[in-house]
Amino acid sequence: MSLGYAEKLSFREDVGTVGMPEIFDPPELVQNKIEELAVMMQKSKHLVVFTGAGISTSSGIPDFRGPKGVWTLQRAGKGIPNASLPFHRAVPSLTHMALVELERAGILKFIISQNVDSLHLRSGFPRAKLSELHGNSFKEICPCCKTEYLRDFEIETIGLKDTPRRCSDKNCGARLKDTVLDWEDALPLEEMNSAKEHCRSADLVLCLGTSLQITPACNMPLMSIKNGGRVAIVNLQATPKDKKASLVIHGLVDEVIAGVMSKLNLRIPPYIRTDLVQLTLRHSLKKKCVRWTLRVTSIHGLRAPLPFIQSIEVSFPERPDMKPVVLREQPFSLQRETSMNRSFFMLLKLNFSDGCSCLSSAIGWHVDFQKQKGSFVRDRTLVTRELQCAAEHESCAGQQEILERECSPRAETAIHAIVTNIVSYDMGDDKVRLPRDTGMNCGSSNPAKRNMEGTGCHLAAPKKLKYLFLKDEKLNC
Repeated sequence: MSLGYAEKLSFREDVGTVGMPEIFDPPELVQNKIEELAVMMQKSKHLVVFTGAGISTSSGIPDFRGPKGVWTLQRAGKGIPNASLPFHRAVPSLTHMALVELERAGILKFIISQNVDSLHLRSGFPRAKLSELHGNSFKEICPCCKTEYLRDFEIETIGLKDTPRRCSDKNCGARLKDTVLDWEDALPLEEMNSAKEHCRSADLVLCLGTSLQITPACNMPLMSIKNGGRVAIVNLQATPKDKKASLVIHGLVDEVIAGVMSKLNLRIPPYIRTDLVQLTLRHSLKKKCVRWTLRVTSIHGLRAPLPFIQSIEVSFPERPDMKPVVLREQPFSLQRETSMNRSFFMLLKLNFSDGCSCLSSAIGWHVDFQKQKGSFVRDRTLVTRELQCAAEHESCAGQQEILERECSPRAETAIHAIVTNIVSYDMGDDKVRLPRDTGMNCGSSNPAKRNMEGTGCHLAAPKKLKYLFLKDEKLNC
């Protein structure tokens, strides 16, 4: 869960039972239960997974009611705990990525999540098979046409309030709203109806990392029992629903799921993150010189942050007369005057922030003010898929490729996709392995994006969602 989300919530005295002791089943018993759970999942015809904050703790995001949870520490007067990474750079856990593979294998039919951390979508899980009951800290929605916008930065508000942005549909233009519920907000009807429908159809609901205390969400898994289904719970603490479950495992969720994946002979795919950056070069004539301005921004506009970039080193390798510069403040901008008649090559070294698995990536730009380049738009899905496949093959991040370029007589704009993170998961334990950083691009800068199976890459198709880091272009439902 988001710590920013916890701080933005209105005050509430009764947040349920907190600080309950953690329970660890003996190792031999855990292994027996893992085998039992694997058999249950393999036999299931309609598996639904119900997730809580406990599946994100290994991603560095504290839970709410555990011994060091947000509500537990607040009740003790200790304030909100620190996250190990900036929220926007949190990496999906082993469990998140395992669920992606289970869906691809046809075993998992639907996920119901109480989390607002966006890690299910960030992992590549299909939006159409996900119900986010409490919203998403990185998602905005148009109240008129219902188009969703998934951002690479945390939305400023919670409580279904207006945000500073508007719907990009020319026929709409309504003010967007955040999607995260405050205490008194009702569950979104569409998300709730989808969740209930799948719980009623489920022959097995697997609850992962949830205390099952928050109503009405906590009662949904029991709907499967009324129709002859079963409930299994994996959690470190006792829950109010344990007595009605067919199987309860007290253990770390990642360890249990890793064991299940091994029993099912399924791999856990790596997490590969691709971020987008927009480069704009505008120029105007001034006697015999050209005054130009370079801007490096988010595709969401000048005011939107680029959270994955710490600084940018701009150099001109073929022009010793042009001094290099380091841009440290956002929005990144550089102004210069140069001769109209002399072209130059500009090298931008993007230095990444904490949470990225490589230090930097470089983008080269040939500038000739006497020649106007052609505009083009490449297949974004294909390019990002190839980039991700290259990152997985090379086991490192940093690859980048241009997605589109738009040129006019006085401006040139380009959008680049960059692989900023790759994380692999060890089936033997609950820890993730980040590849050793090589500093710059690790090999070819071939095109790429999100989730792979074997040697082929697969992208999750969104539901009515302007997907992660996409420019404002509508995607089909």
